Amino acid sequence: MSTSNPASLPKLSRRQSLQLGAATTAVGLLATQELVTPVQAKDPEPPKTTPFVVPLPVYPPKQAVGALTPTPTENAGPGEAGRAPHQRWAEFLPQKFYNLNVRQAQHSFHPELPTQTVWGFDGLVPGPTIAERYGVPNIVRIYNDLPANTVGFGSPEITTHLHNMHTASESDGFAGDYYSATRFGPTLTAPGAYLDHHYVNAYAGFSDPRYSATNGDPREALGTLWYHDHRVDFTAPNIFRGLAGMYLLFDDIDSGNELDTNPKALRLPSGVGKYDIPLVIDDKVFDSSGYLFFDQFATKGILGNKVCINGKVQPFFKVERRKYRFRLLDTGPSRFYEFYLTNGSNSGSGSGGSSGSGSGSGLNQSFTHIANDGNLLPAPLSTKKLELSPAERADLVIDFSSYPLGTKLYWVNRLVQIDGRGPEGPLVNTRGTDGLLTTAGTQLLRFDIDSDPPTPDLSRVPATLRALPPINLAEVVRTRKWRFDRENSVWTTNDQIFEVNKPAAFPKRGTTEIWVLQGSDDWHHPVHIHFEEGRILSRNGKPPPPHEAGRKDVYVVHPLEEVRVFIRFRDFLGKYLMHCHNLIHEDHAMMVRWDIVP
Repeated sequence: MSTSNPASLPKLSRRQSLQLGAATTAVGLLATQELVTPVQAKDPEPPKTTPFVVPLPVYPPKQAVGALTPTPTENAGPGEAGRAPHQRWAEFLPQKFYNLNVRQAQHSFHPELPTQTVWGFDGLVPGPTIAERYGVPNIVRIYNDLPANTVGFGSPEITTHLHNMHTASESDGFAGDYYSATRFGPTLTAPGAYLDHHYVNAYAGFSDPRYSATNGDPREALGTLWYHDHRVDFTAPNIFRGLAGMYLLFDDIDSGNELDTNPKALRLPSGVGKYDIPLVIDDKVFDSSGYLFFDQFATKGILGNKVCINGKVQPFFKVERRKYRFRLLDTGPSRFYEFYLTNGSNSGSGSGGSSGSGSGSGLNQSFTHIANDGNLLPAPLSTKKLELSPAERADLVIDFSSYPLGTKLYWVNRLVQIDGRGPEGPLVNTRGTDGLLTTAGTQLLRFDIDSDPPTPDLSRVPATLRALPPINLAEVVRTRKWRFDRENSVWTTNDQIFEVNKPAAFPKRGTTEIWVLQGSDDWHHPVHIHFEEGRILSRNGKPPPPHEAGRKDVYVVHPLEEVRVFIRFRDFLGKYLMHCHNLIHEDHAMMVRWDIVP
């Protein structure tokens, strides 16, 4: 493999590269079983798998290390990829340190599927959960230990985006900042075995003197973030192979301690891995031999034939009769969900996919929606339904205390989706033999109410969660329009395809803009704006629904819809991204670079 910078080689235009890639990606059709190709390139039929025989994997948070060698510095260190200097280094000197090693490993998705090669942070699928606190800056050093000569789909060069950390550009995981020991992307200056990510863990707005005492505006806090590969052209296959994990943040309001005596503390169900449970949801395509299969020709989107939660197909989770906090994440690549909690008692023995097959009948149970895209809502919402698009997150509280021991509840998807265009709509209600109105669906996770808690449940969901910062339209200095479209089977934004070194906008630091996101035809696009949380002002002129009234970073743009977003640009300078988080659309050029300038 060449050790030169790919940017120094003879270059095709981005459009020519896409057209050439469509003709030469047959290697991407390889299953992850080495040297084995799938039987067919379209809609492979996977082996049947028995539901609810695998426990849901739940692990405690990753532990920090005492130090890193070589010692992290403001500038790139020995053996590190050639990044820009860390911004505001002296202001946010790191207090904690983490190592993550991206490497190949063997993973079992289900006992009736073959153990197979995956890529994972620390070799885990999903990667380890990091739990940190505002006010404690850290360094997360990410080593690229993938073999240079990989077999199958994906790219062995990586760049890691912490979605949606308020962090400097050089630590954001920009799509062109990919690296390995021998190769590097066009927005880096040298290869390297690792890259140091400086996460200041400060609220947005820390440059504002009004918030100097709290290092930013506490109303801007996020709680549920996730990290994932963002390598240009290969984000979808790299995440599909396993490169994603959760990153949680706490402060004195969402303190992570349900026994907290601080009067500010919400005392939500707590204990990451005990009563605070990440649920990483992704659908996978398995071939007829049971191996992962990725169709590089599927430019519209990829829908799996089995759904995994925390890396397992249709797992079960034993719970106590008390409240739990669940942090849901849809990693895609392309599937939207509409979730229900039901008391259906049949086996749910369908394929495990979400096309409407399987057995998900049952009466809907209530739960409490407390956060959207990692942002606590101003007040909790009692609901029986949760919609989730690729890259969206939702924090829920489910209270199991009123159910008898031995009860089994099911987390069910009832959204019909047949291709990457987006959802067709929910399944139709049917009337059961008892005369009650129920709806079928696909059971993805079973909750087994197994025991009483060893101590009384003192957690709570208060009537007020986190206040929202005000929207002041007088701050707005500019309105920009972004149209997400499709031209000759190539995804575009404002009729342009992504150019890694060509910014499409230059918002000034310290300013506020309105970004108008426009959809077209019959495509749904979950649009993600890096770095800053925004506020939806309107959808087609109407106020957003209650669950979208808070801060967000993924904005679903429905067909022919216009979404107006209020967004600020604060604290850091440099290059950032906006893109569709249907990962297939993103990899086929529906992405925009924008730079914050002085």
